[in-house]
Amino acid sequence: MPRFFVNEIDENDITLTGSDANHIGRSLRMRVGEELTVCCCGVDYDCKISGITADTVSLELIEKHICAAEPTVEVTLFQAVPKLDKLEYIIQKSVELGVSRIVPVLTRRCISRPDEKDFAKKLARLNKIAAEAAKQSGRGMIPEVTPIVNYKQALSMMKELDRTVLLYEEEGGCSFGKVDFDGVKTVGLVVGSEGGFDKEEADAAVENGAAQVWLGKRILRCETAPITALSILMFLTNNM
Repeated sequence: MPRFFVNEIDENDITLTGSDANHIGRSLRMRVGEELTVCCCGVDYDCKISGITADTVSLELIEKHICAAEPTVEVTLFQAVPKLDKLEYIIQKSVELGVSRIVPVLTRRCISRPDEKDFAKKLARLNKIAAEAAKQSGRGMIPEVTPIVNYKQALSMMKELDRTVLLYEEEGGCSFGKVDFDGVKTVGLVVGSEGGFDKEEADAAVENGAAQVWLGKRILRCETAPITALSILMFLTNNM
């Protein structure tokens, strides 16, 4: 069933306008009586089309339910900025796997070093990739790709979460499976760019409460590591 996302909803008067209405009427060629799903804040509203005009689709609510595709944990991916094509891939796949938010972070070893102004120009495209991935994978919400932050800002954001995990291949870490996620509702996953993290950055994360983990003896590419880690995290929290 086609899925459309809104930021707020009136259950007594559900309507879709603008590009969504145009897509329903012109591209999908849907008609009165056909069904679609409106998604808002992790809730799916299964609806039947009751009216269509050139720029408005009126809907009748059939039933609503929590989106089954949404994980029971909210995961924020703190991704050290890699080259743009790799970041686009990471965003797409992490949304499919259930991430709630993606925070691009500028760290010392980032090869790609866009400033805030340059990165802001790319943000609309990155959020569009997230939206398309959310629709394709049946998500109940569209994860946000935030503006770029520095490492100090990222550390501050991590403090607000129940648990934070830093991927770090050097000494001092533990296997992912030894991290306790029991009762945890919000998780931060911190992943390096092509050059990884330096020791001072890793130590700073641990000092701020992060668990330092490794993913085995093999060194994974920066676009492989977050996908692997998210898959493990979803499995350990019974979301896969």
